[in-house]
Amino acid sequence: MKENANIFLEREPVGKLLVRYAVPLIVSLLVAALYNIVDQIFIANADYLGSNGNAANNVVFPMTVIALAFTLMIGDGVCAFVSMSLGAREYSQAGDSVGSAALLSGTVGVIIAVVYYVFREELLTFFGARVNDETFRFALEYFTWIIPGIPFYVFGQAMNPVISADGSPNYVMFSTLMGAGINIVLDPVFIFVFRMGMTGAALATIMGQIFTAFMSLLYISRKMKAVTFSRNNLHYNPRLMKRYLPLGMCSFLSQISLVISVAAVNIMIKKYGALDDIFGRPEYSQIPMAVIGIVMKFFQIVISVVVGLSASCTPITGYNMGAGHPDRVRKLFTLLLTCEAVIGIAAFVVVEFFPAYIAELFGASGESEYYASFTVRCFRVYLCLIVFACVNKAAFIFIQAMGRPYISAGLSIIREVIFGAGLTVIMPMFMGLNGVLWSMPTSDGLTFIVSFAVIVMIYRELS
Repeated sequence: MKENANIFLEREPVGKLLVRYAVPLIVSLLVAALYNIVDQIFIANADYLGSNGNAANNVVFPMTVIALAFTLMIGDGVCAFVSMSLGAREYSQAGDSVGSAALLSGTVGVIIAVVYYVFREELLTFFGARVNDETFRFALEYFTWIIPGIPFYVFGQAMNPVISADGSPNYVMFSTLMGAGINIVLDPVFIFVFRMGMTGAALATIMGQIFTAFMSLLYISRKMKAVTFSRNNLHYNPRLMKRYLPLGMCSFLSQISLVISVAAVNIMIKKYGALDDIFGRPEYSQIPMAVIGIVMKFFQIVISVVVGLSASCTPITGYNMGAGHPDRVRKLFTLLLTCEAVIGIAAFVVVEFFPAYIAELFGASGESEYYASFTVRCFRVYLCLIVFACVNKAAFIFIQAMGRPYISAGLSIIREVIFGAGLTVIMPMFMGLNGVLWSMPTSDGLTFIVSFAVIVMIYRELS
């Protein structure tokens, strides 16, 4: 029977379930991260774009994160809610929540696109695009062409967690892989063959996003397994929205606070880079902005694995919390934290011992020696406590999946706003440009102290 489609979530070993859900979700998020990263790699290696194009790509990145914040609030929220509903055997409620979320995500995507288009120059200026005229021109070109893809991006990414909660994580992986494949194939064609510059990079991206959105629409309209869904479910449901949106609030605040942190970094990079002996020169002024973007893209790859592993626990955690099995949730939490620590250690080895190779991938050979040396320094300092960053993020997401969104959201705000943005503004006053770099590990270390206390509390509750 359809009602029993997800009953394996309370019967199979949690380790087996984690692998089953984590692998396709990690692949999906890694591929999604590649949309922006692949653009940056090709842009960096195009002789007519280079570090100015890289800096422009970094400036546009926060706008993508803002859209993702609303996307995850809807998608992660309804994913947790659907999983709890299925665990509690409330099947009609699960179908109504999916229909409401689908309609809401499409509407939100259109609203964001309109706002972006109207205020595109003001937004780019705020996020540091006017570091020089060339960077601003590239950023405006790229952002203008990215905007039409925002509604497709929001809808496709919002429905992916729902599809995973329905028991089809492999479908999410396939659709995201195909979308990214389109982007990867078209990027070099548009940038190197037709020399379409930033416009070509943007067009390749939105074509991949359109494909992923179409695959998501196809699934929820025809292929739902555990959730009973039809056109009758497709309507706004304020009662259910009040219940599932708070469950995605941590994801929303995590991304929005990340935007605040990125904005602070970009503003401080621009301000204190101009005061630096080297980067204060006009010919090198874009280098700190471009390099910090590269470091953030690498961090995005690592965090994609971390988030994929943590988010894969959402349907398992939600179902077992709804079914009354806290012992299984506790075992899953232990396994998750262990795996995330291992991922952080592996990432630490890469950033401390192989940063020069990453710099080469992003076009260091075609830039000045200052570009390569600053890239190495930035990787080694900015991400030196990446292990703590991985554990912190895992704890935030898992606690949200348990139905504790306000604790999770509070931790995210502490990390990104109080420590992240706060220290990014304060530390450069005493350390200059180096203060921007050291603000990241300092924030992660201080946040871990708070996270550890919350983790201990959660273990006691689950016991």
